[in-house]
Amino acid sequence: MAFRTSARLQLLSLLLGLSSMDRSGAGTQEFQLLQPQGAVSVSAGETLTLTCSVTGLAPAGPVKWFKDSGSGHRLVYADAGSFPRVTRAVSGSDTDFTIHINDTHPEDAGIYHCVKFKKGWQGPDEEFRSGAGTAVSVGARPSAPSVSGPPSRAEPGPPVTFTCTSGGFSPRDITVTWLKNGAKLPDPQTQVLPAHESISYNVSSTVGVSLTRGDAHSQLTCQIEHSTLPAPLHATYKLSDALRVSPRLQVGTAPAVPVALNTSVTFTCRAEGFYPKDASLTWLENGNETNLGKSSALSENADGTYTLQSSLEVKATEQRSQSVFTCRVVHDSQPPVNTSAMLRLSQPPAEPGKDPTSSAGDSYLSEEKKIYIAVAVVCAVLVVLVIAVIYLIRVRQRKGKSSPSVRLHEPEKSPGPAPQDSDPNNLTYADLNFDKQKKRTPRFVEMSPQSEYACIQPAATEDNLTYADLDMVHLSKSPKRPAPRPEEAVSEYASVQIQRK
Repeated sequence: MAFRTSARLQLLSLLLGLSSMDRSGAGTQEFQLLQPQGAVSVSAGETLTLTCSVTGLAPAGPVKWFKDSGSGHRLVYADAGSFPRVTRAVSGSDTDFTIHINDTHPEDAGIYHCVKFKKGWQGPDEEFRSGAGTAVSVGARPSAPSVSGPPSRAEPGPPVTFTCTSGGFSPRDITVTWLKNGAKLPDPQTQVLPAHESISYNVSSTVGVSLTRGDAHSQLTCQIEHSTLPAPLHATYKLSDALRVSPRLQVGTAPAVPVALNTSVTFTCRAEGFYPKDASLTWLENGNETNLGKSSALSENADGTYTLQSSLEVKATEQRSQSVFTCRVVHDSQPPVNTSAMLRLSQPPAEPGKDPTSSAGDSYLSEEKKIYIAVAVVCAVLVVLVIAVIYLIRVRQRKGKSSPSVRLHEPEKSPGPAPQDSDPNNLTYADLNFDKQKKRTPRFVEMSPQSEYACIQPAATEDNLTYADLDMVHLSKSPKRPAPRPEEAVSEYASVQIQRK
């Protein structure tokens, strides 16, 4: 036991002596660890070289490389261990500890330290000397940008959102520019975010674009500029992939309606200015689909849209009069678009046994003309009625102011032959007109036995000369007949009997 203690003391003395000898020669053999690189920049994928060397006498122990410090302290390389991407620049050297890191990633950015260790007597190795550190930045080029459009096609008008994305770049600073047909678009919204569990970054930029009918040939471009790029990166998007233009429909007839009976009529449907070109056209007669239509070849317009045309030939029979022919277009799986035209005849159907080409049916009256004629007839009838009423009113007024009439009625004549003998002294009946206000007294009566007529004349001294023609209807010696029955009081006529004195 005493021997072992004595041996240990001797060994300790020997070591202290060697240590004193090392200190005595320190002026020429002082240990130094050299890490000359203050900052290094490398592009992702390239090889990073970190330089480290030692000089002078050094205690026994390894040299290792570490990245960062504190909680992020991580061993990068040591002679003992497996480090697939890290190798020694000079294998087996006791003074050059330079290393190479192959295929660098953005995650490799950080501060690297070269550290000299000395062996501990009984425990782990102890840190003896550390280099100043090398700041490493890894420049990662952004990935090729990608542009995406709306989930479905959009009609011209409201703005449509497009998105450009790129990732895996470092450092963070990046510029995104949007171009439509080479012209810069305003107000893009750009957002840069760190990649998941990485110090690289991702970018997402959006822009709103209002599509037009002529954008079938337009192109949208996303341009990215970054410090690691010798030239900007571009991604393009064809707006035709996001554009949908509905067709404009036109239906016409040749010849123009109305047409003559049994004439051939061709209906033409033109669907123009639509995009994309997927479209189908069908004909319906009074709502029922018909297969008589003939479609022409699809044609492309100068602005990139398309036009499709179809024709339908029918005969203008009586059964087809007022029939409705509908052109229906289904475009890009959208709801159908319809437009219609009516077949009208220029003349009504011919009557049985009558030539349909006769001139009696040449004139065609439209519904409007018929209405106008009916209104004119009604107005004419009303005018005639009004005139008749006014005329009757005026006649009645004139009669009220004129002299009343007294009619002397003839007694009924015998159906047999007239008697040969006539009594001129028997005066039967006459029509008399008298003034309504003044009573006229006949002054002189002249009568001829041979005449059946007599005249009563009033005195010439009267202011209002009135006379009456006595229409002697019959003079007869036959027994006196009863006087005619007087007319109603409202009549202007009265029956009187005059006898000769």
